[in-house]
Amino acid sequence: MTARPGPGDARDGLPGPADARDGPATRLRAFAGTSVALALLVAVTATLAAAFPRAVDRYTDAGLRRAVAQALPDATTVQVQAALPRYPSVEEAEDVLRPGPLAAARAEVLAAAQAPLTPDRARSAYGVRTAETVPVTDPWLPRPTGTLPEVVLAAQQDLASHTRVTQGRLPRTTGGTATSRTTRIEAAVTADTARTLRIRVGSVIHVPTSARGPLAVRITGIVVPRDPRGAYWSVAPVLRTPALHQVPGSSPPDRYWVGGLLIAPDAGPALLGVAGLTRYWNVSPDAAALRGHDLDRLASAVAALESGPGGRRLRATVDENVDIQTRLDEVLAGQTRLRSGIDPLVLLAAVGTGALAVIVLAMAAGVAADRRRGEAALLRARGASPTGLALRLLAETAAVAVPAGALGLTAALLLLPGARTAPAVAAALVVTLFACLALPARVMAAHRTVRTDTGREDLVTARPSRRRTVAELAVLVIAAGTVVALRRQGSGGAGPVAAAPVLTGVVAALLLVRLQPLPLRALGRATARARGAVVPLSVAHAARASGFAVLPLLALLTALTTAAFGGSVLAGVTAARDRAALLAVGADGRVESTTGALPGTLPDRVRRLPGVRAVTEAGVAYEAKARLTGEPVPLAGVDPGAYARLAEHTGLGPFDAARLGRNDASGGDAGRTLPALASPHTAEVYGTGPWDVLLPDGSTVTVRVVDVVEHTPAVVGDDFLVVDRSGLPREAARATTLLLTGDTLDGRALRAAAGGPGGDPGGSGDGAGGDPGGAGDPTAGDPAAGDPTAGDPTAGTAAAADDAVGVRLRGEERGRHVDSPLQSGAERLYTVAVAAGAGYAAVALLLTVLRTAPERTALLARLRTMGMTRSQGRRLLILTALPQACLAAVGGTLTGWAAVHLLAPGVDLTAVALTSPPTTGEAVLRVDPLSLAVPALTVLLLAVGVPAVHAWLAGRRGSVRELRLGDA
Repeated sequence: MTARPGPGDARDGLPGPADARDGPATRLRAFAGTSVALALLVAVTATLAAAFPRAVDRYTDAGLRRAVAQALPDATTVQVQAALPRYPSVEEAEDVLRPGPLAAARAEVLAAAQAPLTPDRARSAYGVRTAETVPVTDPWLPRPTGTLPEVVLAAQQDLASHTRVTQGRLPRTTGGTATSRTTRIEAAVTADTARTLRIRVGSVIHVPTSARGPLAVRITGIVVPRDPRGAYWSVAPVLRTPALHQVPGSSPPDRYWVGGLLIAPDAGPALLGVAGLTRYWNVSPDAAALRGHDLDRLASAVAALESGPGGRRLRATVDENVDIQTRLDEVLAGQTRLRSGIDPLVLLAAVGTGALAVIVLAMAAGVAADRRRGEAALLRARGASPTGLALRLLAETAAVAVPAGALGLTAALLLLPGARTAPAVAAALVVTLFACLALPARVMAAHRTVRTDTGREDLVTARPSRRRTVAELAVLVIAAGTVVALRRQGSGGAGPVAAAPVLTGVVAALLLVRLQPLPLRALGRATARARGAVVPLSVAHAARASGFAVLPLLALLTALTTAAFGGSVLAGVTAARDRAALLAVGADGRVESTTGALPGTLPDRVRRLPGVRAVTEAGVAYEAKARLTGEPVPLAGVDPGAYARLAEHTGLGPFDAARLGRNDASGGDAGRTLPALASPHTAEVYGTGPWDVLLPDGSTVTVRVVDVVEHTPAVVGDDFLVVDRSGLPREAARATTLLLTGDTLDGRALRAAAGGPGGDPGGSGDGAGGDPGGAGDPTAGDPAAGDPTAGDPTAGTAAAADDAVGVRLRGEERGRHVDSPLQSGAERLYTVAVAAGAGYAAVALLLTVLRTAPERTALLARLRTMGMTRSQGRRLLILTALPQACLAAVGGTLTGWAAVHLLAPGVDLTAVALTSPPTTGEAVLRVDPLSLAVPALTVLLLAVGVPAVHAWLAGRRGSVRELRLGDA
């Protein structure tokens, strides 16, 4: 009885040819290790592929919601208003002001908002209010400068659900339905309004009307908003917080208070006769429903509601004179601009990592095809068709890849919730299909015809076919086109431009594969007569490697190019933020007075703080002016020696201290000419010859520009002068700024030493408050909008005192440039892409080792029978791996360097790196040496270390299996 050959009958330590009658389960068990490795590779790749669109969705959603949340509610709310037209009768005018018609109109307004603009009904306010402020004459109301206070009256619906009563009760309509003849109504005020305007429960405010006597408004309750920053209260913030306005053109400033009175929701008709009455419906977008991928559709929906079909519908159903206004489109446009700068960079990372994943999956299919070469040849010899063989392999591969792909997809869905599912499913499906089809396609290509001997394809002797030459030339042309397009169009060009870094690595790999035989031939000739057998054998064995070496080299070069490019992007982002922070602060830390000179003891206190290595004093006069034109020219008085060391340390305008010394001025004589450093703009406008500068104290100094520097630590901006402060008058020479050097500055300790909370030295300490032009604006003076005087006429003085000494740290300034989840999300995604690329490079090396592992094992076994020791065998394998490892490391380093230099003109990192475009130029891509050296050294170590470990393991096993009959 003839035994059927089993999976264990094999040559060279490989599973033997499987019988045609073997089922998929038997065949998978025969290749269990390969199946597990393939499943793991497909699962990880599917996870990464499915996670990418979900990660993009998550950070774009978060970025859009953050942008809407950071904008003021009056900017993000669609405000629909309709002034009260003339009606034939008073009764008709009263009817449109009642809650029923207002609610019906609100339903029309909400229906006109089309998806994806989803209104937040709870935060969307509507009702009736006075569009203009109304002066009131009650003598007990506060009058800061004697001007009558003014009020805004609003019958805002759903008042009870948005307030919490602290005193009294909510207003209601008493004595029947409110009409235009009603003379007394009730109202509530917020706690802030009551405290500022000295209003108590029971107070009566008399509001003048045009058709009858004053309308008496009795305060029945004091309330606290449940969500004071929400759109319900913040679209018209004067209803929540009183504002201190200033009469336009008054000198000295004439100020008056404006407060809001919340009348009963059904008391709107009682306001007939009050000036500027209007109906309003505010549509606040639901932040939870905002999606980044709907940004374009959302902008279209806003435009349609404001001036498109939605607006026409409201003018037909609500009021023909309805007015629709919003600044939500500006917020969306800003988000679109930010995404237009970030998305191309993310696409570059995705294409690079995706291409590397495809190459590695193709390599895995190549390894599996090599392992099954004998089996496929036997099946073809027994009559199996290429299609039948491919379908058989497809079924086997699908049995492994499909569950692995499903597992990877599930992992991505669980790890990144709250994003779209369809793109993730599509990405995982593409990975799974490619993994299923790669092996059958590879086997079909290798076994189109029945062969018994494929012949040798030595690396040195192999000659590329014409088809391969044509394909390589086509890739070269495409790569050159994408590089040129990227340099001309920038990273925001078409999708194929994103493949430029990958194609650069592909072209380099093809070129190196062509050039690889040349050094091997030279090494073969050089070592032919060398003593010992290890070196000649290693070179000969490297030269006899299979001609199928393009995929491993392509994977390594693509990985190294992707790592170099991605690392350079991350390094460029960090460098841009560091540079922007340095330009904003001028040093590692800055202590600056905005109201005068610093205390004389402050420099010594700061020097003694931990982490402070050096303190450089400067007296900066921002109010200095050029006498010739009267234009401001900030002038900094410094100690030349210390300031020159600081400029050298920071790289901001280094100069020779001797040139700034007062070699032509006597001490303390401000009438002599002072040598000065100037900005390019200042030197261009005023020249380098002597010219006069007016100081804030009224004195004059004459300066002569001796050097021009782009930036200087003491002054931020395009205009500045730097002189030796010993030549300035005593008042102008006093220190107003301390520039600190130190890597571990403690902001809390610095602020405590400076005696204030710190802040922006350029911030205003003006306590004037209010909007000079806001006399008629009932929404002006919102503290949330940055008005320091709202609610307190002395708030400006306190703000000025707090900002008298400002402390700014370079590290804190750097952190302010990561303002949007779009930036941080894209940066994290780039980091993951670089790490994934490194992982795929390691997998590519392992696949290369696995492909040649049986051959190396048999070689070591044969050489052991000839007397070669284990240490010689290890050296042989290491030296055999060195040529391709060195080629990949050196080639990858050069390719990465060339790719960064070639693509840098077309890559702008400003959107990712900085919150706003810098005034000193774009954030550009620069070569990062670590991103070039570390991956190359890692590849070299892995390429040499893995064969060494394999040789050590093979040496510990016996050689019986590898040396059966016919093998020795």
